[in-house]
Amino acid sequence: MVDTKVETISRLAQWRIDNFGPCTYKRSDPFKIGMWNWQLSVEKNRYLYVRLFPEPSRLSKEQPPIAKFIIRVTAAGTNRRPYISPIHERLLRTSEDFVWPVDSTFHGRFVIDVEFLDLQIYSVNGEEASSIWPNDGMLRSSANESILRCLSRMLHDSIDADVTINTCDGALKAHKAILSASSPVFHSMFQHNLQEKESSTINIKDMSLESCTALLSYLYGTIVQEDFWKHRLTLLGAANKYAISNLKDLCEESLLEDINTSNVLERLQEAWLYQLDKLKKGCLTYLFDFGKIYDIRDEVNDFFRSAERELIQEMFQEVLTVWKPA
Repeated sequence: MVDTKVETISRLAQWRIDNFGPCTYKRSDPFKIGMWNWQLSVEKNRYLYVRLFPEPSRLSKEQPPIAKFIIRVTAAGTNRRPYISPIHERLLRTSEDFVWPVDSTFHGRFVIDVEFLDLQIYSVNGEEASSIWPNDGMLRSSANESILRCLSRMLHDSIDADVTINTCDGALKAHKAILSASSPVFHSMFQHNLQEKESSTINIKDMSLESCTALLSYLYGTIVQEDFWKHRLTLLGAANKYAISNLKDLCEESLLEDINTSNVLERLQEAWLYQLDKLKKGCLTYLFDFGKIYDIRDEVNDFFRSAERELIQEMFQEVLTVWKPA
């Protein structure tokens, strides 16, 4: 029959019923919205009951939809006051999962609109449901990926680069705007009449070409874990020197993750040099609370000969705290 067909556009489905006189039940043809084929049915008793459900299939069984939708029922004629449902959000598997009773008796012609606000895939494994349609998070993620691709090309292809960075073993091209936005030190260089502004050149002789490339990759958002891990101590020095606070925090967290007897004294020295309180506390805890200082006695003796006096005082204070009688 003609009036079993449902028209769809975008996220809207519309079922025009031409004749609902003597019939007490009518079901639509399947229609597709999102991944699933859907059906509507109407049943007349005391009320008009509207049902929405996915067509039985392997897909609707293995990946049942969670639908968020509004239904409108409008009678034909001049007085077209629609009956509008609340916003429903339901897991729909069968025709019994959603029934909306409309407190009105419809005769003859009327229209049922279903506007799908969102469709999610229900996870039978208990994982979080995921929307099949782009949302704000997905849009931001896509935009961020696009920005990162552009920044990567700008860096690696030197697109419109306007500053040269001289390292101890080579030179790199970069962009003043990126450097200025990432570091107040770089920003100051380009704002005032300093050598860097006049010559569009920055000399970073305490970094190699490879480690400076890692620094720029971080600033441009394209660094990979392997490069960060390899150069994190050098990156820590650069982050401190150029006041890149988020990179400094990231380096500190990373250095906290793999403290051991072979590096704890070096990490302690770095923590003291760059005022990294969390790293310093972690090293002292490792040495004294966990007793690892006894495993590196020779190294500790050498360390005491060269370490700053204030740092040694803090270490002895830690000893007194740990050994304090109960």
